[in-house]
Amino acid sequence: MNGSVAGGGLAEEEISLTRGPSGLGFNIVGGTDQQYISNDSSIYVSRIKKDGAAYLDGRLQEGDKILAVNGRDLKDLRHKDAVELFRNAGYDVSLKIQRRLQPQNGPVSHRGDGESGGLPLAAILVPGLALAVAAVWIVLRTKRSAFKEWDCKRWPGLQNKD
Repeated sequence: MNGSVAGGGLAEEEISLTRGPSGLGFNIVGGTDQQYISNDSSIYVSRIKKDGAAYLDGRLQEGDKILAVNGRDLKDLRHKDAVELFRNAGYDVSLKIQRRLQPQNGPVSHRGDGESGGLPLAAILVPGLALAVAAVWIVLRTKRSAFKEWDCKRWPGLQNKD
């Protein structure tokens, strides 16, 4: 990370983005009128749009706090004023962001694209469900055969004449 580490496990970074066909490629939340976090009117990245400028650059992440745009401090701005500042920021945009550092216990994705880097839940659930269905089928089939045998011994007239 090309930035400084602030106290409390926070890191600051300057990120330059070039506006693409769909803008800068991320959504924001927060502001003095729409606090995202209680008692914090800061502006945060809420979503990185796939194939947008921020996604392709790979440094901006969901949850990053945006401190400044082109050197203009975002402190104490209403949400709509922050949106307007981004819209009018020009083609080349400089962002000063702050990110909470997380302890790294293994491989970590470099993008905030929603992928954890681990196995998808479906990769675990689908085989497990298939095994459960197979087990139930086997049990029912076995019980059905046992019932047929018991039924035929008890009532010989009901025997299957196939």
